[in-house]
Amino acid sequence: MAHHAVNSTNAPAAIGPYSPAVVHEGLGLVFASGQIPIDPATGELVTGGVADETARVLENLKAVLEAAGSGMDRVLKTTVFLASMDDFAEINDVYGRYFTGVKPARATVQVGRLPKDVRVEIEAVATL
Repeated sequence: MAHHAVNSTNAPAAIGPYSPAVVHEGLGLVFASGQIPIDPATGELVTGGVADETARVLENLKAVLEAAGSGMDRVLKTTVFLASMDDFAEINDVYGRYFTGVKPARATVQVGRLPKDVRVEIEAVATL
């Protein structure tokens, strides 16, 4: 079955040997790689607190999904990776503003370390 990589000029480029998203046409799904709070215009990490970082992560995720022909309203499942569960409530508040219809299934885990020492990374699976 056919699948292809997706990139977006409105989201940061991959920082390793992976695709920002992969579309599987036969399944009608898009698998979006974890997004971190890099501003695609500057290539720099967003600063200003975990709420600002989370908003940038979700904007990056939104851009990748839209480039794939999907959108935030089609997300089935997310995984949220946190550097500290102490940030959960603040991240959850921002997250809730991006998913206003049917809320996607979600796993949230605290990890030892994230790329570039960010505090939040979010990946998603969505329909086309």
